[in-house]
Amino acid sequence: MRNALVKLGLLCLMAHGIGGTLYAEPQWNSADDHQAHIPAMSYLDNGVIRIGADLALGGAITYLSASGSQTNLINSFDWGRQIQMSHYAGPIPFVPHGKAPQKTWAGLGWNPIQAGDCYRHRSQVIDQHNDGRELYVKCIPMQWPLNNEPGECIFECWIKLQDHTALVRNRMVNHRSDQTQYQGRHQELPAVYTCGPWWRLMTYTNDQPFAGDTPCQMPARMPWSAWQATENWAALIDDNGWGLGIWEPGTYQFSGGFCDKPGTGGPRDNPTGYMTPLQTEIIDHNIDYEFNYVLILGKLADIRHYVYQHSPKPSPPVYRFENNRQHWYYVHAIDAGWPIHGELKVLLEHNDPQLIGPPEFWLAADAPQLYIETACQASQPRATVFWSRFDAPGFSAKRSLAFDLVPDGRYHVYAVNLAASPEYRGAITGLRFDPVPAGQPGDFIRLKSISLCKPK
Repeated sequence: MRNALVKLGLLCLMAHGIGGTLYAEPQWNSADDHQAHIPAMSYLDNGVIRIGADLALGGAITYLSASGSQTNLINSFDWGRQIQMSHYAGPIPFVPHGKAPQKTWAGLGWNPIQAGDCYRHRSQVIDQHNDGRELYVKCIPMQWPLNNEPGECIFECWIKLQDHTALVRNRMVNHRSDQTQYQGRHQELPAVYTCGPWWRLMTYTNDQPFAGDTPCQMPARMPWSAWQATENWAALIDDNGWGLGIWEPGTYQFSGGFCDKPGTGGPRDNPTGYMTPLQTEIIDHNIDYEFNYVLILGKLADIRHYVYQHSPKPSPPVYRFENNRQHWYYVHAIDAGWPIHGELKVLLEHNDPQLIGPPEFWLAADAPQLYIETACQASQPRATVFWSRFDAPGFSAKRSLAFDLVPDGRYHVYAVNLAASPEYRGAITGLRFDPVPAGQPGDFIRLKSISLCKPK
């Protein structure tokens, strides 16, 4: 799961999630009731692929194969693998009712997952149906780091099959008693674990997306790699080039790798491949959060062809904050919270407040101006826009432009001529907006849109 604990450098006996914390995992003991697991499978099969959700593990996907095959690609060594939902928020450590997290996972904080916890207590399915066309599961997830602590949220999952793909929609409805707005954190959307034969982690990371350029193989190692997937997909394939791909349109940040000996092992064995699309999100105490992804079974060329055939035409981003944050998050700032009604209201009461957009990919030549539709009340209304480039990742003063805001509390559209900077060139991979250099009590900004095309 979360990458914070990788630096502990523990022995590679077991892998779990973003960044790949490693720890020595005891073997299954069927004498213990919560460790003896009898699957309760619900399947869909369209004659091309077969997928199965375990209703005794919160509806996590524990089975995926070609139809008619008994070869399952999905690893279920423990409850932290499978293909499943996994979300993160503060505090760190998360100690509800004084209950301490398992020491290895204390750095994960609040982390409900679909299958169960690290002590092998299973998540509870509270509703499900399967009419042969759609498989639906609703569950109460478990907090992975804690001993038998259900999450104060609901997970829902809808699965449909189409040719050699599974179309999946996931939803989390939060109802936390702790109403603190914690900082944005990476979310696994979803976590995907394969068995040992599917160890070659393939993706595309270069600056010529959707042009047939050569894909690359990421290292089969721990800790997990992290990269910008400029075609929004990754795949774990075997030595014959066949396996499982995941595509999430509009998601550019991915992580993945392999643990243990490549090429060997089945669903109950430790060797595992891992991949996940990531977004950094603020998970409010009452958020209703959805995401969609596609699982693609086949040869690498077939996986990539599907992505090419179904991807929308690439274009510079337009962020309209009508009912969500559009994957933006904050540093040294908070907003008015969920739900979002037509705008973000961000409080600017700390030093150097920052609004940070999601990883993206567009060409500077296609978007010379940035438009910000905003209203502010601030004592130092000098704003700065930063951008990152494919060849120069991260934000710096060198790649920025400053402009004045009108601090009258009314909406204005500001046109920022990015092309005026010689540093705005090539492929652009993200934006940051600092409304003020230093906030004061009572300062705020209201934001309707940030767009690389003029608002209508």
